[in-house]
Amino acid sequence: MDKPVKANPKTPRTDRGRRTLRKLLDAAAAEFGEKGFYEASISSITQRAGMALGSFYTYFDSKEALFSALVSDMSENVMHAARGAIAPDMSALDVEQAALGAFLRFAAEHREIYRIIDEAEFVDPAAYRRHYETTAQRIAGRLERGSADGDMRPGLGELHAWAIMGMNVFIGLRYVVWGDGTIDPETIAHEVNDLIAHGIAARDDK
Repeated sequence: MDKPVKANPKTPRTDRGRRTLRKLLDAAAAEFGEKGFYEASISSITQRAGMALGSFYTYFDSKEALFSALVSDMSENVMHAARGAIAPDMSALDVEQAALGAFLRFAAEHREIYRIIDEAEFVDPAAYRRHYETTAQRIAGRLERGSADGDMRPGLGELHAWAIMGMNVFIGLRYVVWGDGTIDPETIAHEVNDLIAHGIAARDDK
């Protein structure tokens, strides 16, 4: 059985400490994104962050603890990006389009997220599962509100949220991480939103 990664108990209490932690997380994202967890080193991460090696242990007990914190940090950043793109007066369908567009823009700027989240399945399975479960919960909540408001059909919930999340993840992989940038995130989000709204069955448009 995998040993759980111990939660980081060293949350900084000062603005300076929080800025240093931010630099450390950003450096870790670059290091893990380029080399993967097993090839990355604490010394390389601290060099990227412009800090002394010994200072690392002011914030984390191990490379595993830093990686776990980074997965949580990326998950929160995706959430904030989506929320920042949503306006209170949007319809439920517009909300899904805006949230996907925000995720795709985030992924374009932070392509390392795919490698890091994928590695979390083996480095910290609990963080990996938590990332997807909390993301699905947010989508399910939006779908349920859309159903309650009459913008979406009744009965939408967890299963539909996981289906939409899976589609969004692989759309991002294909058109952002593997793409050549010729299709912008807004166009992609619009096409996916059309699929959500109308499905793939043939329609009688006469």
